[in-house]
Amino acid sequence: MFTIMVLALAATWPAGGDAMEKIIKTDAQWRETLTPEQYRVLREKGTEPAFTGLYHDHHETGVYACAGCGTPLFASETKFDSGTGWPSFYKPIDESNVSTHEDRSWFMVRTEVVCAVCDGHLGHVFPDGPKPTGLRYCINSAALTFVPQNTK
Repeated sequence: MFTIMVLALAATWPAGGDAMEKIIKTDAQWRETLTPEQYRVLREKGTEPAFTGLYHDHHETGVYACAGCGTPLFASETKFDSGTGWPSFYKPIDESNVSTHEDRSWFMVRTEVVCAVCDGHLGHVFPDGPKPTGLRYCINSAALTFVPQNTK
């Protein structure tokens, strides 16, 4: 069932590696559609405090999508407890749904993760995750919305 749900979500996006159409909104439009915390994280590259986000200790089966545009980002089967206080995943549903950029803020070099469709800041990826990828996508709950698996 879970695979069917992921395929249904993926069916809304272009197939064959075609580029997804970018969602571009004005600052005012983003403020109208996002909560203040979502706006701070997604549009201003904010970070929610550790252990406070809705999904850091969330264990339902489903898909975590971008709170800004609904792009499917991470499957619950790739979520793991990293002990950091943020939702952590070892891989995205589709590599083309996320983009990464070098982030030199806070006097360090990190790799920022953004939604490939709306350019919303999601969090960061680190090379200390579990197998099979060895990656830890450390994502803000405020940047996500959860789509539960249909149990019927």
